[in-house]
Amino acid sequence: MTAIDPFTAIADPNRRHLLEELRRAPKTVNELAKGLPISRPAVSQHLKALLDCNLVTVTSEGTRRIYAINVGGFDRLNLWLDQFWGEDA
Repeated sequence: MTAIDPFTAIADPNRRHLLEELRRAPKTVNELAKGLPISRPAVSQHLKALLDCNLVTVTSEGTRRIYAINVGGFDRLNLWLDQFWGEDA
């Protein structure tokens, strides 16, 4: 399976919203779904896309799955963006 391009993943406004929420604190799917006009299964699909491109992580606590930002996953995005306002730009 090929990894999803992180730029493709963040092109979706629902995924950007999820990332903004997770930036504040790790959360469950149920907690994340409260802020969106989409179903919990749809939130799970968006989280899977973010997981596939390494922008979020998931850990299990009993029956709960806790999602969090994976700071290292943003390195590829940052490297690409930095070329536009670095010293060589």
